[in-house]
Amino acid sequence: MNSLILRTVAPALTALMLLFSVFVLLRGHNEPGGGFIGGLIAASALAIYGIAFGVGAVRRAIRFHPMAMAGAGLLLATLSGLLSILFRVPFMTGLWIYPRILGVEVPLSTVMSFDLGVYLVVLGAITSIALVLEQDSPPPATAEPPSPPAAKSPASGRRRRDRAQGEGR
Repeated sequence: MNSLILRTVAPALTALMLLFSVFVLLRGHNEPGGGFIGGLIAASALAIYGIAFGVGAVRRAIRFHPMAMAGAGLLLATLSGLLSILFRVPFMTGLWIYPRILGVEVPLSTVMSFDLGVYLVVLGAITSIALVLEQDSPPPATAEPPSPPAAKSPASGRRRRDRAQGEGR
């Protein structure tokens, strides 16, 4: 799209939407929100950026292929569920640890890593779809495909030569 207003507003709007998507992701296990809606908000931000600046600009901005992000998210979500089996509790049971980082106790859980995995899956899949839809489409195909060149047989070459010699007489 060639709109000066959109190109001016898109970077700031994209940054705000990405920041809001992280906020929604982080508060999701206690209040409404989480990885799914956070991933949708982030993908919408990248779609707006793509509409303003093109698919190439979005691909440069995210640095990873969107389906690679989706694959990493799926792996993270799966490992979050499988981790509970190693501790001999039911599958997908939330596990918590409380490490001290710079003197502050930080609660970390498999619930959060699962939400982050869902966030990455949704962000990668929806961004991939949006980028394909935003790409310039190739020109439409012609109604009739070009015919392949006719194979020359030795006899057809002789007939043309004979015809040309006959006309020259």
